[in-house]
Amino acid sequence: MKIDRSIEPAVAGGSECCLAESLADQLKALGHPVRIGIVRQLIERDRCCCGDFCASLPLAQSTISQHLDLLRRAGLVDFEPDGNRSRYSLNRAAFKALARAIAQVAEAEQTEASDG
Repeated sequence: MKIDRSIEPAVAGGSECCLAESLADQLKALGHPVRIGIVRQLIERDRCCCGDFCASLPLAQSTISQHLDLLRRAGLVDFEPDGNRSRYSLNRAAFKALARAIAQVAEAEQTEASDG
């Protein structure tokens, strides 16, 4: 399968190995129900601080912070310090790139199935 270089999420000039590792990190980051809940809240509210998530999720702030940090390190969530608070928002460009990568796999699968 040929990889479309336009789907490279935040890996400028990266190799196929870096691309695969970045995509794997992003998919792993989305592989927990709490992190999916965080992403859904960010879709609805644009920006949130950790306390906003604490009000809606039955978890300690430290646990939520760990989930937010994992999403941030995967490049899916942006972090912006705001005085005593930290604001989080979706990295929509990263989600679009991830969606394109997944679509590319799905399209390749369909092409291979129809060729065989």
